[in-house]
Amino acid sequence: MKKFSSKEKAVKINIESIHYGTVAEIGGGQETARHLFQAGGASNSIAKTVSAYDKLFSDHFYNEDMPSRHVSEDRLCKMVKYEYDELIKILDKANSQKFFAFANTVETINFNKTNQGNGWLGIMVEGSDRYNPNLILIHVKLLENDTLLQQYTLGTLGVNLIYGGLFLLDNPTEILLSLTDNLDSDRVEIDYIHTSGPDFNNVDNRLLNLMLVRNNMTPAIMFDKTGKVIQPGDMLYKKNIILNRGYFRPIHNLSMKFIEDSMEVFKRDEDYTPENTIAFCEISLNYLMQGEEVDESDFLHRVDLMNLMGQSVMVSRFKRYFELVKYFGQFRIIKLRIVMGLPTFDKILTNQGYDDLRGGVLQMMGILFAENVKIYLYPSINQETGEIVYPDDNHFPSDIRLLWQYLIETRKILIIKTLTPDNVGVNTKFITSLIEDGNSKLRFYVPDLVYKEIKKNRLFGYNERL
Repeated sequence: MKKFSSKEKAVKINIESIHYGTVAEIGGGQETARHLFQAGGASNSIAKTVSAYDKLFSDHFYNEDMPSRHVSEDRLCKMVKYEYDELIKILDKANSQKFFAFANTVETINFNKTNQGNGWLGIMVEGSDRYNPNLILIHVKLLENDTLLQQYTLGTLGVNLIYGGLFLLDNPTEILLSLTDNLDSDRVEIDYIHTSGPDFNNVDNRLLNLMLVRNNMTPAIMFDKTGKVIQPGDMLYKKNIILNRGYFRPIHNLSMKFIEDSMEVFKRDEDYTPENTIAFCEISLNYLMQGEEVDESDFLHRVDLMNLMGQSVMVSRFKRYFELVKYFGQFRIIKLRIVMGLPTFDKILTNQGYDDLRGGVLQMMGILFAENVKIYLYPSINQETGEIVYPDDNHFPSDIRLLWQYLIETRKILIIKTLTPDNVGVNTKFITSLIEDGNSKLRFYVPDLVYKEIKKNRLFGYNERL
Protein backbone atom coordinates (compact mmCIF):
# COMPACT_ATOMS: atom_id res chain seq x y z
CA MET A 1 0.00 0.00 0.00
CA LYS A 2 1.32 3.45 -0.96
CA LYS A 3 2.50 5.61 1.93
CA PHE A 4 1.40 9.23 1.86
CA SER A 5 3.23 12.14 3.47
CA SER A 6 1.62 13.90 6.43
CA LYS A 7 0.55 16.76 4.16
CA GLU A 8 -0.96 14.37 1.62
CA LYS A 9 -2.88 12.63 4.38
CA ALA A 10 -4.11 15.94 5.75
CA VAL A 11 -5.32 16.99 2.28
CA LYS A 12 -7.15 13.68 1.83
CA ILE A 13 -8.79 14.05 5.25
CA ASN A 14 -10.01 17.52 4.33
CA ILE A 15 -10.97 16.99 0.69
CA GLU A 16 -11.72 13.30 0.11
CA SER A 17 -13.16 12.14 3.43
CA ILE A 18 -16.93 11.96 3.99
CA HIS A 19 -16.41 12.68 7.71
CA TYR A 20 -16.82 15.88 9.71
CA GLY A 21 -15.68 16.35 13.25
CA THR A 22 -13.77 17.79 16.16
CA VAL A 23 -10.08 17.90 17.13
CA ALA A 24 -9.38 18.34 20.86
CA GLU A 25 -5.76 18.47 22.05
CA ILE A 26 -4.28 18.95 25.52
CA GLY A 27 -0.51 19.13 25.93
CA GLY A 28 2.05 19.46 23.15
CA GLY A 29 0.21 22.26 21.33
CA GLN A 30 -2.45 21.91 18.65
CA GLU A 31 -0.18 20.08 16.25
CA THR A 32 -2.78 17.82 14.64
CA ALA A 33 -5.13 20.73 13.99
CA ARG A 34 -2.22 22.73 12.58
CA HIS A 35 -1.53 20.03 9.98
CA LEU A 36 -5.17 20.00 8.90
CA PHE A 37 -5.53 23.78 8.70
CA GLN A 38 -2.26 24.26 6.80
CA ALA A 39 -3.25 21.59 4.25
CA GLY A 40 -6.24 23.64 3.13
CA GLY A 41 -9.89 22.74 2.81
CA ALA A 42 -10.32 22.20 6.56
CA SER A 43 -13.82 23.70 6.45
CA ASN A 44 -14.92 20.47 4.73
CA SER A 45 -13.81 18.30 7.66
CA ILE A 46 -13.45 20.37 10.85
CA ALA A 47 -16.41 21.49 12.95
CA LYS A 48 -14.31 22.66 15.90
CA THR A 49 -10.83 22.54 17.36
CA VAL A 50 -10.21 23.07 21.06
CA SER A 51 -7.31 23.02 23.49
CA ALA A 52 -8.44 23.12 27.12
CA TYR A 53 -4.94 23.62 28.57
CA ASP A 54 -6.11 25.00 31.90
CA LYS A 55 -6.83 22.13 34.27
CA LEU A 56 -10.07 23.67 35.54
CA PHE A 57 -11.34 24.10 31.99
CA SER A 58 -10.29 20.55 31.16
CA ASP A 59 -12.02 19.16 34.24
CA HIS A 60 -15.14 21.21 33.53
CA PHE A 61 -15.58 19.70 30.07
CA TYR A 62 -14.19 16.22 30.52
CA ASN A 63 -14.07 15.32 34.20
CA GLU A 64 -16.95 16.76 36.21
CA ASP A 65 -18.39 13.49 37.50
CA MET A 66 -15.53 11.11 38.30
CA PRO A 67 -11.98 12.47 38.71
CA SER A 68 -9.16 10.98 36.64
CA ARG A 69 -5.56 11.82 35.87
CA HIS A 70 -5.14 14.37 33.09
CA VAL A 71 -2.86 12.14 31.02
CA SER A 72 -4.64 8.81 31.17
CA GLU A 73 -6.75 6.42 29.14
CA ASP A 74 -9.81 7.32 31.19
CA ARG A 75 -9.39 11.04 30.47
CA LEU A 76 -8.92 10.40 26.75
CA CYS A 77 -12.10 8.30 26.61
CA LYS A 78 -14.02 11.10 28.32
CA MET A 79 -12.64 13.60 25.80
CA VAL A 80 -13.62 11.73 22.64
CA LYS A 81 -17.04 10.79 24.04
CA TYR A 82 -17.81 14.36 25.08
CA GLU A 83 -16.79 15.77 21.71
CA TYR A 84 -18.63 13.09 19.73
CA ASP A 85 -21.80 13.61 21.80
CA GLU A 86 -21.54 17.37 21.10
CA LEU A 87 -21.49 16.67 17.37
CA ILE A 88 -24.65 14.57 17.71
CA LYS A 89 -26.37 17.16 19.87
CA ILE A 90 -25.60 20.14 17.62
CA LEU A 91 -25.25 18.72 14.10
CA ASP A 92 -27.21 15.46 13.97
CA LYS A 93 -30.05 16.86 11.85
CA ALA A 94 -28.04 19.59 10.16
CA ASN A 95 -25.14 17.61 8.67
CA SER A 96 -25.35 14.44 6.59
CA GLN A 97 -21.61 13.70 6.75
CA LYS A 98 -20.32 10.99 9.05
CA PHE A 99 -18.90 12.22 12.36
CA PHE A 100 -15.56 11.79 14.11
CA ALA A 101 -13.96 13.13 17.27
CA PHE A 102 -10.18 13.04 17.67
CA ALA A 103 -8.45 13.82 20.96
CA ASN A 104 -5.09 13.61 22.63
CA THR A 105 -3.86 14.29 26.14
CA VAL A 106 -0.09 14.48 26.34
CA GLU A 107 2.85 15.26 28.61
CA THR A 108 5.84 16.49 26.62
CA ILE A 109 9.35 16.65 28.04
CA ASN A 110 9.81 19.48 30.54
CA PHE A 111 12.43 22.24 30.53
CA ASN A 112 14.74 20.36 32.93
CA LYS A 113 14.26 17.10 31.00
CA THR A 114 13.36 15.19 34.15
CA ASN A 115 10.40 13.36 32.63
CA GLN A 116 9.63 11.24 29.58
CA GLY A 117 7.15 12.52 27.03
CA ASN A 118 4.11 10.29 26.73
CA GLY A 119 0.44 10.51 25.98
CA TRP A 120 -2.84 9.07 24.80
CA LEU A 121 -4.39 9.60 21.37
CA GLY A 122 -7.80 8.40 20.24
CA ILE A 123 -10.53 8.74 17.68
CA MET A 124 -14.23 7.99 17.92
CA VAL A 125 -15.54 7.59 14.40
CA GLU A 126 -18.88 6.84 12.81
CA GLY A 127 -18.96 3.68 10.75
CA SER A 128 -22.05 1.58 10.21
CA ASP A 129 -23.97 3.21 13.08
CA ARG A 130 -23.89 6.95 13.88
CA TYR A 131 -25.12 6.40 17.42
CA ASN A 132 -22.76 3.54 18.16
CA PRO A 133 -19.37 4.78 16.94
CA ASN A 134 -16.07 2.93 16.77
CA LEU A 135 -13.17 3.74 19.06
CA ILE A 136 -9.40 3.49 18.51
CA LEU A 137 -7.01 4.36 21.36
CA ILE A 138 -3.22 4.30 21.47
CA HIS A 139 -0.59 5.10 24.09
CA VAL A 140 2.73 6.52 22.91
CA LYS A 141 6.12 7.36 24.36
CA LEU A 142 7.78 10.39 22.80
CA LEU A 143 11.47 9.53 22.68
CA GLU A 144 13.04 12.74 21.37
CA ASN A 145 14.91 14.94 23.82
CA ASP A 146 13.37 18.22 22.70
CA THR A 147 9.87 19.63 23.19
CA LEU A 148 9.57 21.04 19.69
CA LEU A 149 10.57 17.74 18.09
CA GLN A 150 8.05 15.90 20.27
CA GLN A 151 5.36 18.31 19.08
CA TYR A 152 6.19 17.55 15.44
CA THR A 153 5.99 13.84 16.19
CA LEU A 154 2.68 14.30 17.96
CA GLY A 155 1.19 16.12 14.98
CA THR A 156 2.28 13.36 12.60
CA LEU A 157 0.82 10.70 14.90
CA GLY A 158 -2.47 12.57 15.09
CA VAL A 159 -2.79 12.85 11.32
CA ASN A 160 -1.90 9.17 10.93
CA LEU A 161 -4.55 8.10 13.44
CA ILE A 162 -7.28 10.27 11.93
CA TYR A 163 -6.40 9.07 8.43
CA GLY A 164 -6.51 5.45 9.58
CA GLY A 165 -9.83 5.91 11.34
CA LEU A 166 -11.48 7.61 8.35
CA PHE A 167 -10.02 5.65 5.42
CA LEU A 168 -8.93 2.27 6.82
CA LEU A 169 -11.76 1.43 9.19
CA ASP A 170 -12.32 -1.95 7.56
CA ASN A 171 -8.67 -2.97 8.07
CA PRO A 172 -7.41 -2.53 11.67
CA THR A 173 -4.06 -4.09 10.76
CA GLU A 174 -3.42 -1.35 8.20
CA ILE A 175 -4.47 1.27 10.75
CA LEU A 176 -1.85 -0.04 13.14
CA LEU A 177 0.91 -0.29 10.55
CA SER A 178 0.20 3.22 9.25
CA LEU A 179 0.56 4.83 12.68
CA THR A 180 4.32 5.23 12.24
CA ASP A 181 4.21 6.51 8.65
CA ASN A 182 6.74 9.35 8.26
CA LEU A 183 8.21 8.58 11.70
CA ASP A 184 11.46 6.82 12.62
CA SER A 185 11.47 4.21 15.38
CA ASP A 186 13.82 6.34 17.49
CA ARG A 187 11.20 9.11 17.65
CA VAL A 188 8.24 7.29 19.11
CA GLU A 189 7.16 4.03 20.71
CA ILE A 190 3.56 2.80 20.54
CA ASP A 191 3.05 0.36 23.41
CA TYR A 192 -0.74 -0.05 23.47
CA ILE A 193 -3.67 -0.09 21.05
CA HIS A 194 -7.34 -0.71 21.73
CA THR A 195 -10.27 -0.95 19.36
CA SER A 196 -13.98 -1.33 20.04
CA GLY A 197 -17.27 -0.73 18.27
CA PRO A 198 -19.63 -2.43 15.83
CA ASP A 199 -17.14 -2.44 12.96
CA PHE A 200 -14.43 -4.01 15.15
CA ASN A 201 -16.46 -6.91 16.54
CA ASN A 202 -14.18 -9.47 14.91
CA VAL A 203 -10.94 -7.81 16.04
CA ASP A 204 -8.90 -9.48 18.80
CA ASN A 205 -7.00 -6.70 20.57
CA ARG A 206 -4.46 -9.22 21.85
CA LEU A 207 -3.35 -9.93 18.29
CA LEU A 208 -3.25 -6.23 17.41
CA ASN A 209 -0.99 -5.56 20.37
CA LEU A 210 1.18 -8.56 19.51
CA MET A 211 1.73 -6.86 16.15
CA LEU A 212 3.21 -3.90 18.00
CA VAL A 213 5.95 -6.20 19.29
CA ARG A 214 6.26 -8.11 16.02
CA ASN A 215 6.76 -4.89 14.04
CA ASN A 216 9.22 -3.41 16.54
CA MET A 217 6.86 -0.59 17.53
CA THR A 218 7.28 -1.52 21.20
CA PRO A 219 9.50 -4.02 23.05
CA ALA A 220 6.75 -5.54 25.21
CA ILE A 221 3.01 -5.91 25.78
CA MET A 222 1.05 -7.12 28.81
CA PHE A 223 -2.25 -8.86 29.57
CA ASP A 224 -3.93 -9.08 32.94
CA LYS A 225 -5.39 -12.27 34.42
CA THR A 226 -8.55 -11.91 32.35
CA GLY A 227 -6.66 -11.57 29.06
CA LYS A 228 -7.32 -7.84 28.78
CA VAL A 229 -4.48 -5.84 27.25
CA ILE A 230 -3.14 -3.27 29.74
CA GLN A 231 -0.74 -0.42 28.98
CA PRO A 232 2.55 -1.41 30.71
CA GLY A 233 2.99 1.84 32.61
CA ASP A 234 -0.45 1.49 34.15
CA MET A 235 0.03 -2.18 34.98
CA LEU A 236 3.47 -1.79 36.56
CA TYR A 237 3.05 1.46 38.50
CA LYS A 238 4.33 0.99 42.07
CA LYS A 239 4.18 -2.81 41.82
CA ASN A 240 6.42 -5.68 42.87
CA ILE A 241 7.07 -7.97 39.91
CA ILE A 242 7.77 -11.72 39.94
CA LEU A 243 8.84 -12.76 36.44
CA ASN A 244 8.94 -16.31 35.12
CA ARG A 245 10.12 -16.73 31.52
CA GLY A 246 9.17 -19.80 29.51
CA TYR A 247 7.49 -21.30 26.45
CA PHE A 248 4.25 -22.03 28.31
CA ARG A 249 3.08 -24.36 25.55
CA PRO A 250 1.19 -25.04 27.72
CA ILE A 251 1.74 -23.83 31.26
CA HIS A 252 2.47 -26.99 33.29
CA ASN A 253 2.67 -28.07 36.91
CA LEU A 254 6.35 -27.25 37.29
CA SER A 255 5.77 -23.71 36.00
CA MET A 256 2.92 -23.28 38.46
CA LYS A 257 5.11 -24.56 41.29
CA PHE A 258 7.85 -22.07 40.34
CA ILE A 259 5.30 -19.26 40.52
CA GLU A 260 3.62 -20.40 43.73
CA ASP A 261 6.86 -21.12 45.59
CA SER A 262 8.39 -17.82 44.48
CA MET A 263 5.33 -15.96 45.67
CA GLU A 264 5.58 -17.67 49.05
CA VAL A 265 9.20 -16.54 49.34
CA PHE A 266 8.34 -12.98 48.37
CA LYS A 267 5.46 -12.82 50.85
CA ARG A 268 8.10 -12.61 53.56
CA ASP A 269 9.43 -9.38 52.03
CA GLU A 270 8.57 -6.18 53.89
CA ASP A 271 7.24 -4.54 50.70
CA TYR A 272 4.77 -7.30 49.90
CA THR A 273 1.02 -6.85 49.84
CA PRO A 274 -1.40 -8.87 47.69
CA GLU A 275 -2.50 -5.66 45.97
CA ASN A 276 0.96 -4.42 44.97
CA THR A 277 2.48 -7.67 43.69
CA ILE A 278 2.09 -9.20 40.22
CA ALA A 279 3.43 -12.48 38.88
CA PHE A 280 4.06 -12.50 35.13
CA CYS A 281 4.48 -15.43 32.77
CA GLU A 282 6.79 -13.87 30.18
CA ILE A 283 7.27 -15.22 26.66
CA SER A 284 10.01 -14.05 24.33
CA LEU A 285 8.76 -13.34 20.81
CA ASN A 286 11.35 -15.86 19.60
CA TYR A 287 9.38 -18.59 21.37
CA LEU A 288 6.27 -17.72 19.32
CA MET A 289 7.85 -17.66 15.88
CA GLN A 290 7.13 -20.34 13.30
CA GLY A 291 9.75 -19.49 10.70
CA GLU A 292 9.25 -15.81 9.87
CA GLU A 293 5.70 -15.58 11.18
CA VAL A 294 3.85 -15.86 14.48
CA ASP A 295 1.30 -18.66 14.79
CA GLU A 296 -1.57 -16.53 16.06
CA SER A 297 -3.85 -19.35 17.21
CA ASP A 298 -0.93 -21.00 19.04
CA PHE A 299 -0.21 -17.70 20.77
CA LEU A 300 -3.84 -17.20 21.82
CA HIS A 301 -4.06 -20.75 23.15
CA ARG A 302 -1.03 -20.16 25.36
CA VAL A 303 -2.45 -16.89 26.72
CA ASP A 304 -5.89 -18.42 27.31
CA LEU A 305 -4.42 -21.31 29.32
CA MET A 306 -2.22 -19.02 31.40
CA ASN A 307 -5.23 -16.82 32.12
CA LEU A 308 -7.21 -19.96 32.97
CA MET A 309 -4.64 -20.55 35.72
CA GLY A 310 -4.96 -16.98 36.98
CA GLN A 311 -1.70 -15.70 35.51
CA SER A 312 -0.86 -12.35 33.94
CA VAL A 313 1.11 -12.53 30.69
CA MET A 314 3.92 -10.54 29.10
CA VAL A 315 5.31 -10.90 25.56
CA SER A 316 8.60 -9.20 24.75
CA ARG A 317 11.29 -8.92 22.10
CA PHE A 318 14.07 -9.41 24.69
CA LYS A 319 16.44 -12.32 24.20
CA ARG A 320 18.64 -11.64 27.23
CA TYR A 321 17.61 -11.27 30.83
CA PHE A 322 19.54 -8.07 31.50
CA GLU A 323 17.53 -6.41 28.72
CA LEU A 324 14.37 -7.30 30.62
CA VAL A 325 15.78 -5.65 33.74
CA LYS A 326 16.60 -2.48 31.78
CA TYR A 327 13.04 -2.41 30.44
CA PHE A 328 11.47 -2.65 33.89
CA GLY A 329 13.87 0.02 35.12
CA GLN A 330 12.05 2.73 33.19
CA PHE A 331 8.89 2.20 35.24
CA ARG A 332 8.24 3.09 38.85
CA ILE A 333 8.21 -0.48 40.11
CA ILE A 334 9.13 -1.42 43.67
CA LYS A 335 11.06 -4.68 43.34
CA LEU A 336 11.76 -7.22 40.60
CA ARG A 337 12.24 -10.93 41.27
CA ILE A 338 13.28 -13.14 38.35
CA VAL A 339 12.50 -16.86 38.56
CA MET A 340 15.20 -18.92 36.86
CA GLY A 341 16.45 -22.50 36.62
CA LEU A 342 20.11 -23.41 37.12
CA PRO A 343 20.73 -24.44 33.46
CA THR A 344 19.59 -20.99 32.30
CA PHE A 345 21.68 -19.27 34.96
CA ASP A 346 24.75 -21.24 33.87
CA LYS A 347 24.32 -19.85 30.34
CA ILE A 348 23.99 -16.31 31.62
CA LEU A 349 26.99 -16.39 33.91
CA THR A 350 29.59 -16.90 31.18
CA ASN A 351 31.87 -14.59 29.27
CA GLN A 352 30.13 -15.40 25.99
CA GLY A 353 27.32 -13.46 24.31
CA TYR A 354 28.24 -10.00 25.57
CA ASP A 355 30.48 -8.75 22.78
CA ASP A 356 28.26 -5.69 22.39
CA LEU A 357 28.99 -4.65 25.99
CA ARG A 358 32.34 -2.97 26.58
CA GLY A 359 32.40 -4.36 30.11
CA GLY A 360 31.42 -7.87 29.04
CA VAL A 361 29.97 -10.09 31.72
CA LEU A 362 30.73 -7.53 34.46
CA GLN A 363 28.65 -4.89 32.70
CA MET A 364 25.87 -7.41 32.20
CA MET A 365 25.98 -8.25 35.90
CA GLY A 366 25.73 -4.60 36.86
CA ILE A 367 22.55 -4.24 34.82
CA LEU A 368 21.00 -7.59 35.70
CA PHE A 369 21.49 -7.19 39.44
CA ALA A 370 20.19 -3.66 39.81
CA GLU A 371 19.45 -2.41 43.31
CA ASN A 372 15.87 -3.70 43.41
CA VAL A 373 16.48 -7.01 41.58
CA LYS A 374 17.04 -10.55 42.87
CA ILE A 375 17.03 -13.97 41.22
CA TYR A 376 15.08 -16.88 42.67
CA LEU A 377 17.22 -19.80 41.50
CA TYR A 378 15.88 -23.33 41.09
CA PRO A 379 18.12 -26.41 40.92
CA SER A 380 18.68 -28.73 37.97
CA ILE A 381 18.70 -32.53 37.83
CA ASN A 382 21.53 -34.93 37.10
CA GLN A 383 20.26 -36.88 34.09
CA GLU A 384 22.40 -39.91 34.94
CA THR A 385 21.62 -40.25 38.64
CA GLY A 386 18.25 -38.50 38.79
CA GLU A 387 19.46 -36.45 41.77
CA ILE A 388 18.73 -32.77 42.27
CA VAL A 389 21.77 -30.54 41.69
CA TYR A 390 22.03 -27.50 43.96
CA PRO A 391 24.72 -25.01 42.94
CA ASP A 392 27.74 -24.53 45.17
CA ASP A 393 31.15 -22.92 44.62
CA ASN A 394 32.51 -25.97 42.82
CA HIS A 395 29.67 -25.90 40.29
CA PHE A 396 31.15 -22.80 38.61
CA PRO A 397 34.40 -22.32 36.64
CA SER A 398 37.18 -20.62 38.54
CA ASP A 399 36.98 -17.39 36.50
CA ILE A 400 33.45 -16.63 37.71
CA ARG A 401 33.43 -18.42 41.05
CA LEU A 402 34.11 -15.22 42.98
CA LEU A 403 31.20 -13.53 41.22
CA TRP A 404 28.94 -16.34 42.34
CA GLN A 405 30.19 -16.08 45.90
CA TYR A 406 29.54 -12.34 45.89
CA LEU A 407 25.97 -12.78 44.63
CA ILE A 408 25.22 -15.40 47.28
CA GLU A 409 26.86 -13.39 50.07
CA THR A 410 24.86 -10.25 49.19
CA ARG A 411 21.66 -12.28 48.78
CA LYS A 412 21.18 -11.14 45.21
CA ILE A 413 20.45 -14.82 44.53
CA LEU A 414 18.15 -16.95 46.66
CA ILE A 415 18.25 -20.72 46.06
CA ILE A 416 14.80 -22.31 46.21
CA LYS A 417 14.84 -25.79 47.73
CA THR A 418 11.23 -26.92 47.49
CA LEU A 419 11.42 -29.20 44.43
CA THR A 420 11.51 -32.99 44.28
CA PRO A 421 13.34 -35.18 41.71
CA ASP A 422 10.11 -36.23 39.99
CA ASN A 423 9.23 -32.74 38.79
CA VAL A 424 12.58 -31.04 38.14
CA GLY A 425 13.17 -32.80 34.82
CA VAL A 426 9.91 -31.73 33.17
CA ASN A 427 10.52 -29.52 30.13
CA THR A 428 8.73 -28.23 27.03
CA LYS A 429 10.10 -30.95 24.77
CA PHE A 430 8.78 -33.67 27.07
CA ILE A 431 5.34 -32.04 27.39
CA THR A 432 5.12 -31.53 23.62
CA SER A 433 5.82 -35.21 22.98
CA LEU A 434 3.00 -36.22 25.33
CA ILE A 435 0.59 -33.82 23.60
CA GLU A 436 1.44 -34.91 20.08
CA ASP A 437 1.20 -38.57 21.04
CA GLY A 438 -2.12 -38.04 22.80
CA ASN A 439 -0.54 -39.69 25.82
CA SER A 440 -2.89 -39.78 28.82
CA LYS A 441 0.12 -39.32 31.12
CA LEU A 442 -0.09 -35.64 30.18
CA ARG A 443 -2.67 -35.21 32.95
CA PHE A 444 0.03 -35.85 35.56
CA TYR A 445 2.19 -32.95 34.33
CA VAL A 446 -0.30 -30.13 33.64
CA PRO A 447 -3.07 -28.64 35.80
CA ASP A 448 -6.39 -30.42 35.48
CA LEU A 449 -8.12 -27.43 33.87
CA VAL A 450 -5.33 -27.14 31.30
CA TYR A 451 -5.47 -30.86 30.51
CA LYS A 452 -9.23 -30.73 29.93
CA GLU A 453 -8.92 -27.72 27.60
CA ILE A 454 -6.13 -29.33 25.57
CA LYS A 455 -8.05 -32.56 25.22
CA LYS A 456 -11.41 -30.94 24.50
CA ASN A 457 -10.14 -28.51 21.84
CA ARG A 458 -7.17 -30.58 20.60
CA LEU A 459 -4.73 -27.76 21.26
CA PHE A 460 -1.07 -27.76 20.19
CA GLY A 461 -1.57 -30.72 17.86
CA TYR A 462 -3.10 -32.97 20.51
CA ASN A 463 -3.80 -36.33 18.89
CA GLU A 464 -5.82 -38.48 21.26
CA ARG A 465 -5.21 -42.21 21.04
CA LEU A 466 -8.24 -44.27 20.10
